[in-house]
Amino acid sequence: MNDLRLELRRHRWHLAALGLFAAAITVAVLLVIGAGGSGRVRVVTRRAQVRPPRSGQPATTQATSQLQTPVPKQAGSPPPPPHPNAVGVRVLEFYDQSRGRRLVTVVRYPATAPAGVATLQDARAAGGPYPLVVFGHGFAVSPTPYDPLLDKWVRAGFIVAAPVFPKSNANAPGGPNEHDLPNQAADMNLVVLSMLERSAARNGPFAERITPDVAVAGQSDGGDTALAAAFDPTRPRLEFVKAAMILSGAEDPFAAPFTPQPGTPLLATQGTADTVNRPEETMTFFRAAAHPKYLLLLDGASHQEPYTQPGPQLEAVSRTTIAFLDRYLKLDGAPLRRLVAARNAGPATELQSSE
Repeated sequence: MNDLRLELRRHRWHLAALGLFAAAITVAVLLVIGAGGSGRVRVVTRRAQVRPPRSGQPATTQATSQLQTPVPKQAGSPPPPPHPNAVGVRVLEFYDQSRGRRLVTVVRYPATAPAGVATLQDARAAGGPYPLVVFGHGFAVSPTPYDPLLDKWVRAGFIVAAPVFPKSNANAPGGPNEHDLPNQAADMNLVVLSMLERSAARNGPFAERITPDVAVAGQSDGGDTALAAAFDPTRPRLEFVKAAMILSGAEDPFAAPFTPQPGTPLLATQGTADTVNRPEETMTFFRAAAHPKYLLLLDGASHQEPYTQPGPQLEAVSRTTIAFLDRYLKLDGAPLRRLVAARNAGPATELQSSE
């Protein structure tokens, strides 16, 4: 079953990656793999740039950004007011000396920007502090295709940090390697700790901007990663992680099976027509999980589109995930109670809950 699942997943993701990267890629980031550091988490802020590999060094992933530019103002007109719902984007780099892992991470956050600008690179953060969501992308892609969903989380009042997994992203040197999946839960932990360290600093773009309330989330293999980071009893678990969202994910096929442990609220979403991570794979870990837990079923939905393509399915996912995050990171349970009472998040959806 695992071999069949792997072949289906590779075939599906390769097709999706070609289409998405040809038509809609907006942020691919520079991966640099090498040694260095001082024995502690080293955090470096870097702008994405295009740089050819030097002789004797591993090839780097080229990066481009298609971020909206401010609307020019007319001469003599007053400056436009700040946009209250802008999304700021910063590319950071975290390094784990103990594992020799370097993680380029795309951070999206509520920002101040001129009116008419929806997304702005390196913008000044607005307000806060905000809860943190660490998001894992699927196999053979990057965080970029998920921007429509991640931006909705940001505009709902969350900071989203999305690492580019070094060996399973679309532009990994030598090609994506799914067998690196067991290492990605520790990557998520690194991003959590690094972002909280940034918030605890006296200065910097995220100083005092992040609350110690964190959710881990991911789609497909990123969902497998988040599931392991939140629940696998054989792995270190961070006390900061207060919730987990698994979007068409499953248990890590390259690790020993485990039973999700109690204590962390779980939201799982699943398309009923998904042939990559099939519905029964989500049901396996969902049934085993302790309370509280929630399951959003998307009737007729495939594997990736509900999380990347604007439309009714993405709206249902957005509505449910934001209500879940509000409940467990902001302690505002009203939106989630309304969805649970309705037992759906919109047309062609079903919401199950066990609180």
